[in-house]
Amino acid sequence: MKTRSGVTTGRAGGATKAAPRLRPSGALQASPAAPGGEPALWGLATSIDIYDCDPATIRDADRIRRFVVELCELIEMQRFGDTLVVHFGEDERVAGYSMVQLIETSLISAHFANQTNTVYLDVFSCKMYDPQVVETFACSYFGGSRCITHSTPRL
Repeated sequence: MKTRSGVTTGRAGGATKAAPRLRPSGALQASPAAPGGEPALWGLATSIDIYDCDPATIRDADRIRRFVVELCELIEMQRFGDTLVVHFGEDERVAGYSMVQLIETSLISAHFANQTNTVYLDVFSCKMYDPQVVETFACSYFGGSRCITHSTPRL
């Protein structure tokens, strides 16, 4: 499986904040508090595009729900409410399931594009997690041949 990961740091209020540090595993850890006691790192947003996925898996609402349960267990996120999985899209280019799962620390969502067998997965949480773990699990679960991952610290 080929992957390409990147971490983007941001600017707030015109002043550069201390960039978050990566642990050896690739997981972000919070930087020391900014002046005034404000945390420098509030959360992490990760977007994963997974290509050449198994068509049967991305077209099955029950498998998509099971993915959410397993992912949340893996990265130790507490689900809040039921997973919403809805199929829609009149234009075949974008037709497929969309998924939303609230978690106590924010949100997991995805769109599953039927025409290209591609998954567009987003994980946002103020509780830290390892984006590489999410990438590896999701690509394997959906049978993707490759993925592109971008993680952005939220300050």
